[in-house]
Amino acid sequence: MMWGGMQNTVQTSESVTAGTPAKSANAGHWSWETLTDDKPHLVFVMSIGLGLSIWEAAGRLLSGVLLAPPSDVLVHFAAKIADGSLPVAFASSIQHMALGYGLAILVALPVGIALGRSPSFATACEPIINAVYAIPPVAFIPFLIVWFGLYFEGRVALVFLMCFFEILINVQQGVRNVDEGLLEAAESLEVRGLKLYHSVVLPAALPFIFTGLRVGIGRAVNAMITAELFFAAVNVGKMLKDSGNAFDTAAMFGIILSLSIFGLVCQEAVQLAERRLLPWHHREAA
Repeated sequence: MMWGGMQNTVQTSESVTAGTPAKSANAGHWSWETLTDDKPHLVFVMSIGLGLSIWEAAGRLLSGVLLAPPSDVLVHFAAKIADGSLPVAFASSIQHMALGYGLAILVALPVGIALGRSPSFATACEPIINAVYAIPPVAFIPFLIVWFGLYFEGRVALVFLMCFFEILINVQQGVRNVDEGLLEAAESLEVRGLKLYHSVVLPAALPFIFTGLRVGIGRAVNAMITAELFFAAVNVGKMLKDSGNAFDTAAMFGIILSLSIFGLVCQEAVQLAERRLLPWHHREAA
């Protein structure tokens, strides 16, 4: 009887143990990994705040010529916006950036589709494309100055050159990776020619195309300021160069901050268009 009672007691305690979740040894223990998993936005804000605090402290310790603190940068940034000089400069800079980016899209789309659909055309062109793509675009600036001059046309050419290959390669890969089953189904329905590209190839390649557009717009912003620094100094590039000549690091950081914000806005605009036009793609990615 006693042994049976002990067995029942053991079984009862085992069943209670099995039915009750065991407390983790780390329960209530805070860790950085837990915080990053549970509250990533809080970690992002904390990291930005820490970085700005270190920068502010370093800027106060060093000479303003070497490193301006972020508080001074924000003051200069706000002053340039308030007096209208920075918005006016950006309005002029956007013109050659938009034209060069638009031309890159217009040329890269048909060429990329042809490369993706025609193996023989790709075999003939890819060595040349890869060779030119490997050369830093800045190395072409002396040629662009000779061919297009120092002003608007030269800046447009540099933006085009820096965007074109990023968009082209993504379009080519998107067209090349179209599901063969879709193409066979279209062929069985006698969908051929331009209708095949309009109804099957382009819609299937759109995720790759938007990736190229998103990377390309970032390169366009890069090319916009590069052209204004290396060609005739105008607009935002002139403001940055003048600030550098005056050793005004606060003004320089303010202009760089504006370029960063502008680049983020451009990329977010492309991503927003992608979400609106390809909601199915984002649902699958999620």
